[in-house]
Amino acid sequence: MPPSLKFAGAVSCLILAFGAGVSWQKAMVPQIAAQDEQFQAPSEDTVKKIVVAYDSLRAAMEGLKQEQRYVPATKSLNPYGVIVGGLDVVSDLESGRGVDPYTFAALYSGDATDEIATHLTKDEEGRLMYKNRVIRMYPISRFKKLEGQRISLTSGKAAAAEAAPEN
Repeated sequence: MPPSLKFAGAVSCLILAFGAGVSWQKAMVPQIAAQDEQFQAPSEDTVKKIVVAYDSLRAAMEGLKQEQRYVPATKSLNPYGVIVGGLDVVSDLESGRGVDPYTFAALYSGDATDEIATHLTKDEEGRLMYKNRVIRMYPISRFKKLEGQRISLTSGKAAAAEAAPEN
């Protein structure tokens, strides 16, 4: 096959690939835009339940803070940190161990405390960094341990164990 024919074939493939990419992008834009539509609140009854749950989480968070078991890196309440019995996310960031999913999302959303925000930057790939270390989520082994804690706490076993008389 002559070199000019090979070149023409390669250029044709590139043009087709580019066209397919543009078509795919145009097809995806409406789907992405649909995700950004106006928020529609749940029913009034469900909103009341959400408010009650949030108030309970906030009260639990305050208790965990008093026990020095809840040290957040975000301004907003971290429901994951509460439901697992507390997290020291600042220590986790300092050590580079990773963070929980709520903290990960909240940091990317700009919800870091002022102390943490001063140390946040982004690398050339747009990944969020804390003190020049890429912020990652906890390893799976940590999630498994935290899930065990959550199950223990939310099943009532922990409360029952505390209330049981000592022998």
